[in-house]
Amino acid sequence: MDFIASHMSLLMAKIAGWWGGMTSLDRVWLGIGMFGQLMFTGRWFVQWIATERARRSIVPAAFWYFSFIGGLLVLAYGVYRADPVIILGQFGVFIYARNIYFLLRSRTEPSTDPAATPPKLAAE
Repeated sequence: MDFIASHMSLLMAKIAGWWGGMTSLDRVWLGIGMFGQLMFTGRWFVQWIATERARRSIVPAAFWYFSFIGGLLVLAYGVYRADPVIILGQFGVFIYARNIYFLLRSRTEPSTDPAATPPKLAAE
């Protein structure tokens, strides 16, 4: 038990030193990065809940909005931190933006996809 307590104490001291060494601007950017990561993670819950409700695999529009906003915020955080791993890891922002573009375009254009049109009933 002493082993765990001593390691927890060391960990808390490291966290306190890390937090204390941050500027106010660093803390703001940490908040932006954390919020972006929460948005990015939240998209999976949106997709999971929608799939469970539909009882089939679907990707709701909110998934792409969560992805885009979360990705942009994490990208901004990566740029602030000058972290090439985070920056390169957010390449998907372009894909999310493209999917949102298609979603918005589909709201203004009539559907040309025969699968999207409900079949006509025999009485019609």
